[in-house]
Amino acid sequence: MMRRTILVTLLSLLALPAWAEDIGSVGYRFKWLGPNDKIVVEAFDDPDIPGVTCYISRARTGGIKGALGLAEDPPYASISCHQVAAIDAAKAEKVKSPHEVFSERASLIFKTTQVVRFWDPKRKALVYLTYTDRIIEGSPQNSISVVPIGFR
Repeated sequence: MMRRTILVTLLSLLALPAWAEDIGSVGYRFKWLGPNDKIVVEAFDDPDIPGVTCYISRARTGGIKGALGLAEDPPYASISCHQVAAIDAAKAEKVKSPHEVFSERASLIFKTTQVVRFWDPKRKALVYLTYTDRIIEGSPQNSISVVPIGFR
């Protein structure tokens, strides 16, 4: 029984959301002390669907708090997901839906920016939703992107 618990725990760690790769950033607000506020662009591959890459842009707070990791980032984000290689349609149809595929903190402890993947069986499409949540009060600001499966 103990071995089974350990195995389940290890397998669940393998199913963690993807990590994003920095693509670039632009400053949008000057700060006298610390880094400027900026918009960052990152990319991550769907951990369950090889052949899908998502690009997410979001605001990052600068200044002294931002430099120390204590700032709360604004809840604004945009996402664009694309087929970058062949996708196994049978695998896409079997993915868990909804399923979190990306998550990164947007404040010290209480706020995260997330990407959740949905499967739309009627239209044979993967739908990616990005939003920011907070323990007490999240934000309705969101963005979606759709990747059709089996079309060229």
